[in-house]
Amino acid sequence: VVDIMLCVDVSSSMSEQDFKINGEDANRLDVTKIAVANFIANRRITPEERFGVDRLGLIFYAGIAWTGCPLTLDYVVVEHEMAQVAPASNRERRKNGTAIGSAIGLAVRRLSKSEAKSKVIILLTDGMNNRNELDPITAAHLAAEYGIKIYTLGVGPLPQAQRMGGIVAPARIAGDPVDEAGLKKIAEVSGGAYYRATDTASLEKAYEAISQLEATDIEANDIYEYDEVHVPWIVLGALLLGAAVYSRRLYLEVLP
Repeated sequence: VVDIMLCVDVSSSMSEQDFKINGEDANRLDVTKIAVANFIANRRITPEERFGVDRLGLIFYAGIAWTGCPLTLDYVVVEHEMAQVAPASNRERRKNGTAIGSAIGLAVRRLSKSEAKSKVIILLTDGMNNRNELDPITAAHLAAEYGIKIYTLGVGPLPQAQRMGGIVAPARIAGDPVDEAGLKKIAEVSGGAYYRATDTASLEKAYEAISQLEATDIEANDIYEYDEVHVPWIVLGALLLGAAVYSRRLYLEVLP
């Protein structure tokens, strides 16, 4: 059994529309919602099941981190909370920024008392830690002490070279660039892995790869085949009972 906390960056830069869904422009959070929904669906035993074998939970973070959904077997609740979240506004000073360390710390607190065989954090961000309440590497070491693996996902297009008056300059990317070195270190410290997602397909593949790495083996119920052997004995018993009643009336009831 696996307990999984999904940490999702909902900072203002996640509203940047530089992804595609079915050929249409889409923002980073909308694409993440689809990838997470597919991740949850893949962990169901059957598509119709509301409840799963592994517990899932949600942590959202921007300038601060908060619990979107505690660990639960009710996947419908997790899906609902994920579908409802929106990117933080730049006007929300308290929520402005990217508190990766705080998100990991909160997820560790949620998982620290878990008795699951495997405990996992899947952290997605399109930027770098710029809040200093808790250093992400320190948080990753804390996770490792509790046996919690962290898988990190850096999401967002790679900067592309643009020619401006003959000078090659990097394309503008909304928000801070993805801190790949930091995310790789977080994953390395905790025994997880780092994935880079630059488009919708690669993001879905990253979640799919993690789901396969942290799959729970479901033991199929044993199937037994039975041969009906009791019927002949019932018939024999009925015959003997009938013979006994007949004999009693034929022989014993004539006696004075």
